[in-house]
Amino acid sequence: MPEHSASGPLILAFDTSAAHCAAALLSGRRVLASRVEPMTKGQAERLLVLCAEVLEETGVSYDDLSALGVGIGPGNFTGIRIAVSAARGLALGLGIPAVGVDAFDALREGHVGPCACAVDARRDQVFLQGFDNPAIAAPALYDAADLPAFDGPLIGAGGQSPALPVAEAIARIAARRFAAKPPRPAPLYLRPADAAPARDAAPQLLP
Repeated sequence: MPEHSASGPLILAFDTSAAHCAAALLSGRRVLASRVEPMTKGQAERLLVLCAEVLEETGVSYDDLSALGVGIGPGNFTGIRIAVSAARGLALGLGIPAVGVDAFDALREGHVGPCACAVDARRDQVFLQGFDNPAIAAPALYDAADLPAFDGPLIGAGGQSPALPVAEAIARIAARRFAAKPPRPAPLYLRPADAAPARDAAPQLLP
């Protein structure tokens, strides 16, 4: 096993819930590698290749991993299913936990105090969740020009940039949660998929 693995659990995290393919490898508190590749399509073909490249870059193998972290949305319907399916399959094959992390928690990672986190929902709308803001504690869909009042900054769509790249944030959250044996990752959808089917069908998720 690589020498650096002794510094803490090794977490591979990835996300395709937006127009990107992102992956990061975390050892303890140290990020060993992090990649974000902008793309609007092709995540299904690129994701596992990107993960393999991140592992090869750091001299880590899949068998060295302690857990996986995966972005579960909300966001792009097909992209979410791609990443969640990959995480479930890898976790099953490797015999390790997979931790689903929603986009709101990933956006908030690294911020202390009240805030609201927003994910672009297109059509001039955002998915919004507040932290230490009880009136918007549950994630919901809002018009971007008519957001409710809240304390603290807005992080994400229409607001300030998050403190960490998405895959790094997911990895850090997964590192804190995996020992509790969380349930298998499941997509977080806050509205139905668009009526028009995707050109490339998303992988089917087993219950």
